[in-house]
Amino acid sequence: MRLEGGRNSGCIIAFHPSSIWLPRWSASRRWPQLERQVISKLPHDERLRELSLLPTCGTKFYQYSGEWKKLYEEDFTRDEREKILSSLKKALGEAGYKVAKVWGEVIEDRGSQITFSALGQQAPLAEKNKWDPDYTKRKKIKMILDNIIPQFSVRIGGSTSIDITKPGIDKAYGIGKLRDLLHISLKEMIYIGDALFVGGNDYPAEKAGVDSIPVKGPDETKRVIEAIIACLADREQAA
Repeated sequence: MRLEGGRNSGCIIAFHPSSIWLPRWSASRRWPQLERQVISKLPHDERLRELSLLPTCGTKFYQYSGEWKKLYEEDFTRDEREKILSSLKKALGEAGYKVAKVWGEVIEDRGSQITFSALGQQAPLAEKNKWDPDYTKRKKIKMILDNIIPQFSVRIGGSTSIDITKPGIDKAYGIGKLRDLLHISLKEMIYIGDALFVGGNDYPAEKAGVDSIPVKGPDETKRVIEAIIACLADREQAA
């Protein structure tokens, strides 16, 4: 069984008959963030060979074989990047939303994904949760962007973010790559995400046909995964 999920970052966990668990991350974060926030906290041993990472909504794919190797990267061209950045700034101006304080970068160019984070990447979680809890602000910005740059995919993610990628290069694309490279079927996967609604950056995974579980944040994601692991362990013991 495979699990994918998270808040502004997904986690696919693969359970094999041998009971080995294999995490697969499909995240909106760029690679340096994953190194700092995820990889640096993992044991550096042979288990890393069972780990695949798909940062920036599945637009990149890394696997470990003694060192991290990039299997693909769907980067923007220079012209595409300039078009998106100028369109995003125009959409923000039209939407008229202003914030009193930001923490870190508001618009990040992640190579294969450009992300708008209304309060900045380093904003406190409490501030993020207050800014757009019902997605109204970002839905307005997304609607403007959809009209300006219909040739790109615009998705809402996390608490304050909007992700822009090439059309069709999203979490469903990443799941397809996992299916092909790991030789697993969509029926073996479960997706866990906080933006499974239409227009959310987790929605492509559900639309692709993967069974999906909605969550509200990383703590709930952790509880859901722990519950599934416990159920699988009980089932194996019973067998």
